Amino acid sequence: MIQRPPAEPGMHESEVDTPALLIDLDAMEANMDRMAVFCRKAGVGLRAHAKTHKSPVIAGWQAARGALGQCVQKAAEAEVLAWSGIGDILVSNEVVAERKLRRLAALQSMAKVSVCADDARTIDLIEKVAEAAGQRITVLVEIDMTGTRCGVRPGADAAALARRIAASRHLIFGGLQAYHGGAQHLRSEDEREHAIAGAVRKTVETIEAIRSEGLTCEIVGGAGTGTFRHEAASGVYNELQAGSYIFMDADYARNKPRPEFEQSLFVLSTVMSAARDGAAVVDCGHKGIAVDSGLPLVHGRQDIDCVGASDEHGTLTLRGGSLKVGEMLRLVPGHCDPTVDRYDWYVGMRGQRVDCVFPVAARGMMQ
Repeated sequence: MIQRPPAEPGMHESEVDTPALLIDLDAMEANMDRMAVFCRKAGVGLRAHAKTHKSPVIAGWQAARGALGQCVQKAAEAEVLAWSGIGDILVSNEVVAERKLRRLAALQSMAKVSVCADDARTIDLIEKVAEAAGQRITVLVEIDMTGTRCGVRPGADAAALARRIAASRHLIFGGLQAYHGGAQHLRSEDEREHAIAGAVRKTVETIEAIRSEGLTCEIVGGAGTGTFRHEAASGVYNELQAGSYIFMDADYARNKPRPEFEQSLFVLSTVMSAARDGAAVVDCGHKGIAVDSGLPLVHGRQDIDCVGASDEHGTLTLRGGSLKVGEMLRLVPGHCDPTVDRYDWYVGMRGQRVDCVFPVAARGMMQ
């Protein structure tokens, strides 16, 4: 059941029901503008990742700034975007269930929906579905960057899959998915640069192997908020798939140097108990904010630490000063993507006034 909106336009922040998912619209728009300018100057396309925002509204704002399309991870996310008019969508993930592939094929009449594969059997299944639907589906070969996630071995093995796709009457070989997820949160610039240099070598090896088959890679995609400058500088990648840059989170803030984007996503919480000296409890715990990348920070309050979380409670300690019951605090999530997935509504703020409220339309779309 969808929860009622926690706010209405025109409200003051102090009137918002908590916990609530807030966007500082000025900061988010500055982040989108900064990335758009970077991509134009670098001569690369932005295929922003919707797994971060899960919102056709935000996807539209990115498109208005020049984004060529969106990435998603799930068929259901692709459906939400396509039904809302987003015209170019890449499922940057493997889809291995026939029913889900049929759903993606059904979207082709309203959007170009591409998918990734790292296995010949998956390619055969996509071909079967495409033939039955009377469609031609674009398939990218995903190559392995770390040995810990999806992806075929770079080079000859990837080229063999590309050849198989290109030989099909019902598929189109679209290029390479070459995302190095493990590099995004390496803390030092040198570590990230070294990791992406390795990814570029693997990608170039694969492009050359594919070229020897008489094929070209229209798309060479990857990159994230932590490394996009390195992929863009390589001259190899032509699409960037950054997602978190619009919101940011506490984990990205630990990278050195800190990314140039502003924190724009917050969870608004209310102090529900201040019965102990030097401590307080807010109404936001595991159910309200993701802690897989660490506990949240308290925005603008260097004197407060979040030291624990249970289902409905967040525990704070104070280093001087005090908090009162009913006082509101903005929390900075450790990880923005799964935090967004906990909420039905965004509350867009201009300063301390509610400017807009709109749904997290692809929330919970796991299939």
